[in-house]
Parts: sequence; C-alpha cells; structure tokens
Amino acid sequence: MAQEKGRIFIVSGPAGSGKGTVVKLLAENYDSLNVAISATTRKPRPGEVDGVSYYFISKEEFDKRVGNGEFLEYACYSSNYYGTLKSEVDRIVDLGSDVILEIEVVGAMNVVNTYPNAITIMLTPPDKDVLEKRLRGRNTEQEAEIQKRLARAKEEIMELPKYNYSVINYDGKIDECANEVYSIVEAIRKGTDEARQEVEHLETKNTKAIIEKFRN
Repeated sequence: MAQEKGRIFIVSGPAGSGKGTVVKLLAENYDSLNVAISATTRKPRPGEVDGVSYYFISKEEFDKRVGNGEFLEYACYSSNYYGTLKSEVDRIVDLGSDVILEIEVVGAMNVVNTYPNAITIMLTPPDKDVLEKRLRGRNTEQEAEIQKRLARAKEEIMELPKYNYSVINYDGKIDECANEVYSIVEAIRKGTDEARQEVEHLETKNTKAIIEKFRN
C-alpha cells in the first residue's frame, strides 16, 4: 500500500500580521508540523538565520532557480522576491508529514492551483490602526515603505474570501493566535464533522467585519 501523503497548510497575512512569529511558534511547539523554508532576496533582519528563517539568496541566484523551474510559487513584494521551493514541499509531504507554508497572499493561490487540497489560513491584525502601529514599531522602514506596506495590506485583506479560514492576531495574544491556527490543523487532521464545527467560528464568512475595517 502506498504511503499516504502529508497535508499542506498555508499561512498568509499582510506585513505586521504576525505570521512569521506564529509559524515559528507552531514549529517550536508541535513536532508534527514541518515548516517549509522559503527563499528570499531581501537582507536578513536582526536575529534571522540563513537556512532557518529563510534561504537568503541573491537576485541572480533567484532568477537562475526560476529559470530552472525550481519554485512552486514566487512573487515580488516590496521590491524583494520570495519563493517556495517545490522540492522542499514535495520532500515533506511524500514522507507522509504535514507541512506549513508561510506564503505571501499573492503566491498562496498559485500553490492551491498545484495542490487543490491545501488548507489556506489568513492572519489579520484587528484593524488598520493596529497594523500601522506595528509597522512603525519595527523601525526598519522609511515612511514611503511603510505607506507602501499599508496599501499592500489593504489589497491583501480584500483577498480574504478566497481563504478557508481567518484568524485575528490581537496585540499581546500571539500564543492564543498560534493555538487557534493549530486548532484548524487538528480539525482537518481528524476530518470529522464534530472537529470542523469546533473551528467553524474561524471560517472566512464570519470575518467580513475585518474587510470593512480595512476598506474604509
């Protein structure tokens, strides 16, 4: 009997949504979840490690890998390129292990086109004021870059209806946010109606208010 393949869970969200921290917590707290490391052309931030946080590569190397068809998806975001190596995802799921992908919104649907059974989860801040406060609190971008990220965040959150689930990341409650994401993972794994009902409140249809908060 052929070994059953693992599941793919995609976590997206605008800059400042906390997706990187949430995925890091999931990887640290749950051995059953494997994180696929993305490649990027941006420079490492303080504390980030090559091969752990991202594969930090040059634009030339990124272009070469694109030409070789090595990426499952890739996108340009705030003047930097991000991509998911198909070999990394296939290696994990072929072993029967579940994988979680941290992917920008623009690339998530490309992955779904290849893996239709992938479960998509979007993280959002409570509102645009909280998002702006988070971005400014980083002290890593100039004003023009902050405004670009805010505009992009609005565009991304308008894509929320395409996602299976959404989770709001409130200030000071990052652990609770990670636990909610994991509750989705567990519900999908169990595959029962009862399990799915436990996370029904996290479905996109119940978070339309978030879209309105960012639309206005």
